[in-house]
Amino acid sequence: MSTLAVVEEILRETAIPMSVREIVERAGTRLPSKSKTPDTVVARDLSMDIKRKGDTSLFIRTSPGRYTLRALASQQTGAEDVTPLRTNTVTAQPMSALATRKPAAAATPSRPAGRTDTAEGGGYVG
Repeated sequence: MSTLAVVEEILRETAIPMSVREIVERAGTRLPSKSKTPDTVVARDLSMDIKRKGDTSLFIRTSPGRYTLRALASQQTGAEDVTPLRTNTVTAQPMSALATRKPAAAATPSRPAGRTDTAEGGGYVG
């Protein structure tokens, strides 16, 4: 049984959006991966399925890090068309809102304690 088949089974059982951590905890040993980080495997597989299949994917991201089945999401909202969460939109800001760069402080040369030379150019007087 594939990772996505196990995830689908769990999401059908619960019928609510779940985080990847919750899915992995419920799945336990049913997950086919023997990875030390099963959360990463499940998150990757879900994200890749949604990215590759788009609107035909069985899964949908309801909020950052939370997933459910597309069929369940449309039943809960009562809508036929469910729009996935878009996380890569950037809002333009006016230039005045950007941080201004402060000039660097002037570097003052420091001399090690006990040195009395005042020679410039790197030579040692002593």
